[in-house]
Amino acid sequence: MKAAIALATALLLSTPAVAAWEPTKPVEIVVAAGAGGASDQMARMMQAAIQKNNLMKQPMVVSLKGGASGAEALMYMKSSEGDPNKVLIAYSLIYMLPLSAKIPFNWRELTPVSVVALDQFVLWDNSAGPKTLKEFVAAAKAASAPFKMGGTGSKREDHVLTVFLEQKTGAKFSYLPYKSGGEAATQLVGNHTEANVNNPSENLEVWRAGQVRPLCVFDRERIAYTTKVTDTQSWADIPTCKEEGVDVQYLMLRAMFLPGKVTPEQQAFYVDLFHKVTQTAEYKDYMEKQALKPIFLTGKDMVQFLEEDDALNKSLMTEAGFVAK
Repeated sequence: MKAAIALATALLLSTPAVAAWEPTKPVEIVVAAGAGGASDQMARMMQAAIQKNNLMKQPMVVSLKGGASGAEALMYMKSSEGDPNKVLIAYSLIYMLPLSAKIPFNWRELTPVSVVALDQFVLWDNSAGPKTLKEFVAAAKAASAPFKMGGTGSKREDHVLTVFLEQKTGAKFSYLPYKSGGEAATQLVGNHTEANVNNPSENLEVWRAGQVRPLCVFDRERIAYTTKVTDTQSWADIPTCKEEGVDVQYLMLRAMFLPGKVTPEQQAFYVDLFHKVTQTAEYKDYMEKQALKPIFLTGKDMVQFLEEDDALNKSLMTEAGFVAK
């Protein structure tokens, strides 16, 4: 008996271990938006973090597919079943676009990997404009024509927030969709719009340059980061919209998905990869500089979060009248 156990042990030790799955060609990180926006910036941060920290042998290539308001990226991922070399950096578009445009896409057709952050929204105006939310609302109400509100895409997060601002304040806005948050920021700096509801990262540089002013953040609590961004203000100095008398709250997920029908081993590789990304100095620095909420969810916790977030977004879209009939 002892001899048999010894033989079995020897055979086990002499058998080479089966290597865990890993990509054998460059991995495409798919961005459902244009250049310069928050998704593009986050994708490039991840690309740099993976390369600098040698987290993957193969390179990661950023692929911008913002056509048709992001539908290009969603349908591209849907059509890539079984391909483990494509990963989508997703946001609330995955819920909203199928509702507003009736595209044949459902996020459940993809393979969830991880939620890696939650993104804030801030109401911004030009630095030459009103200094507080109360002054901004009063100016908008008194204007002879609706204030122009810049945003990214029609019937999406920025547009929904604009509708709720109208409902909560009685002011009227003319919503102008642009290809990216970067373009919306440029239009505000040039006084082509009176305001936008960009993510912090999309207006960061023009805020630092003193060209725009944050009026409030659409969250139940202030942004946590206290390091000064400008000479006088940190992210934590921006009041919540509720503090300023307008109770509108919204957070947007930043999550990673693979195409459908990949193997559990392939999914596990990317869960591990993006967990490692969240431990890097690049990720932590990016979270603070871009005022994102760090989070890491995977497996059942991620799916539960997505189901609840999907239901919330559907409710908001229905209330705003953006669901296609």
